[in-house]
Amino acid sequence: MTLLTDKLRDQPIIYVTHDIERALGLSLNTSGYHIITNSTPFGKTVAKNNPNVLLIESNELLDTHELLTSPETIEFIKKLKNPRILVFKNTKVIEKICAEHKWKLLNPSAELAQKVEDKISQIEWLGDLARFLPEHEILVLKDVIFAETPFILQFNKSHTGHGTILIDREKKLTDLKIRFPDRPVRVTKYLEGIILTTNNVVTKDDILVGNINYQITGLAPFTDEPFATVGNDFSLANQSLSEKQKKQYAEIVSTIGKKLRANGWKGLFGIDVLLEKTSGKLFLIEINARQPAGTTFEAKLQEAKINIQTESGQKIEKAITTFQAHLMSLLDLDLSDKKLIEINNGAQIILRNQNGLLWNKNELESISEKLITEKFNVIPYTNIAQGSDLLRIQSERGIMKNDGEFNDVGEKLLSALGVR
Repeated sequence: MTLLTDKLRDQPIIYVTHDIERALGLSLNTSGYHIITNSTPFGKTVAKNNPNVLLIESNELLDTHELLTSPETIEFIKKLKNPRILVFKNTKVIEKICAEHKWKLLNPSAELAQKVEDKISQIEWLGDLARFLPEHEILVLKDVIFAETPFILQFNKSHTGHGTILIDREKKLTDLKIRFPDRPVRVTKYLEGIILTTNNVVTKDDILVGNINYQITGLAPFTDEPFATVGNDFSLANQSLSEKQKKQYAEIVSTIGKKLRANGWKGLFGIDVLLEKTSGKLFLIEINARQPAGTTFEAKLQEAKINIQTESGQKIEKAITTFQAHLMSLLDLDLSDKKLIEINNGAQIILRNQNGLLWNKNELESISEKLITEKFNVIPYTNIAQGSDLLRIQSERGIMKNDGEFNDVGEKLLSALGVR
């Protein structure tokens, strides 16, 4: 950590983000680490007038590119020597803004990220590594045929489960053909199983494989989208995999990571892997060429573990959090002797805005109070868009007993939501 803090004094990082939670992987008191974000009730609670944090007031929440062009942001950055800009998800618009202001942007190329993430171009980018995927093909939608066997259909732009559709009947496919007949799609064999994910880091010397966690997907009442990601559980994943399967998972991560590095990537990337129920085989189903959303929560769990070990007198030198590794890699620091802190417990789940299930402000505040009483950490949001975050609920312990089934801790969470 000393290596990182020393570097930040010479090359300060300004993390510009729509949501402050994305940047909370490092202490706000870290010299040389700054955050520019929207002013929200949660943001104000966290920042507490910290001079390293700029909260921008606006009538509505600003996207990252809008925050970057704010006069307040420009003035804030002017005061820093050798600043480095970091964002959650890079875009060509963000690259253009940074170039116009002659700001150094740490994130890898937006063009590469898009090529890797988009479901059609990803196949070409993977090349022979497409062997990690389930059986699939690229077709024009009007040519797709339903042969009574369910399959997964994905449009090019699909993420966190949006744009991913289970075709289990002819009418569902026909309706899509009428709307988008000439659109290319990826058609993938439907497999039953659980989804596992990791937050990994590409460094100049190595690929750091993150802690495997179970991805909570499509679970009511948190979402009404069957393939939407709503959370992660670090305890269930460890119970679900054999040592052999963990090694196979690490091989997939390392192989993808090395190809990313060869293409100029550095820092965080995530992968989702399906553990097939019947065969026990692992299949790559998604690559997130960016900082995965669960990174800062993972860092929080890692820091808690290190604090416990330090207090017990254990000497900790080489172990770092996933977020620290991300920053160190982006700053071209040497991580050859570093390893990620291992964790095997903890979970978070997100309550999203959805049709037909509404909570008003008072109800959400009451729910939050009940959750806090039950020792959960709660991050509230003021979002209103369909599928956006309402509450981020975090636990030091796992909340899942089995795939789609809550344990005793999870049942307390449901009780606070008024769900039995």
